[in-house]
Amino acid sequence: MRVLIVEPYYGRSHRHLIEGLVARAPFETHLLTLPPRKWKWRMRGGAVVLAEQARRMPPCDVVLASDFLDLPAFLALGPPWLRGTLTVVYFHENQLTYPVRAEDERDVHFALTNVTTALAADRVAFNSRFHLAEFTDAIEPLLKKFPDFRPEGVASAVREKARVLPVPLDLREFPPAARKDGPLGILWSSRWEFDKAPETFFHALEALQASGMDFRLAVLGERFRECPAVFEEARRVLSPRIEAWGFVESRRGYLETLSRCDVVVSTAIHEFFGIAAAEAVAAGCVPLLPDRLAYPERYPAPFLYGTDAQLRDRLRAMMADPAAVRRENPRPLVADLDWESQLPAYVKLLTP
Repeated sequence: MRVLIVEPYYGRSHRHLIEGLVARAPFETHLLTLPPRKWKWRMRGGAVVLAEQARRMPPCDVVLASDFLDLPAFLALGPPWLRGTLTVVYFHENQLTYPVRAEDERDVHFALTNVTTALAADRVAFNSRFHLAEFTDAIEPLLKKFPDFRPEGVASAVREKARVLPVPLDLREFPPAARKDGPLGILWSSRWEFDKAPETFFHALEALQASGMDFRLAVLGERFRECPAVFEEARRVLSPRIEAWGFVESRRGYLETLSRCDVVVSTAIHEFFGIAAAEAVAAGCVPLLPDRLAYPERYPAPFLYGTDAQLRDRLRAMMADPAAVRRENPRPLVADLDWESQLPAYVKLLTP
């Protein structure tokens, strides 16, 4: 069996999933990809470019694409053999519910691209139950924006062919947790963007530092051209506590930094899956995550908090007794994400 993997945005979790699948899949794989830049142009024009490239590819039995592909356009513009393939789309994110600063900033055309792609695919997969529910719940409100001829039954059609498959991890690549002593090591590993609510995280740490609590801080994660101003302010205020700051290019260096931390904190107001948190937990960090989004699906109540005050209180207690935190073993929380466990479900997804 030959599988054509089509990815207009070949970076971050998209690349992580593809590379893991290609390395392990029991079938022949071929890739069509574009670099992870200018995401709007990738969604608008990626199908045109990749369909032309597909004309130079040998016929395949299955097409696996991500939510960044305009699948109907790709199938229409590509070689005739595409119309006879099994088409599968994996939704890492979606443009119906991806946070925007103001709802009037949302471009419904990107959202409609996701909907028509889901409709055109034979099978669709989502990285969490939360994501599947949020996406399908948002379809009907989107279609109500049509001035007339509103289609019906779209959400039901998507649900009927959807399944949930988390993003797998290769747990063998994570080093043993480093021996730790001294103050509690706190980790931020989310992207440096507004939808991760960094103000909540840094204001909690600044308040705890002002009250005399001691801790170590590693601020990792991907930074983009537009970055919330709170990061530079926090770097100044929290400088005595900072042990690592900024994106770590080396995968090995990144994982080793994770292993030196004790607690991974998220304050996200948007998270379809949470691969950064899962990687930190696999590296031995105890999770402290908001009781919302995709997190409650995976992490039990003791690892979740409800309010900003609860976040501060939990961090204060952890800082007061880091030895107790270090006695915990959080890795079983993500043991099922290992590729060895997840591969059979992915093979089934891609088998005609």
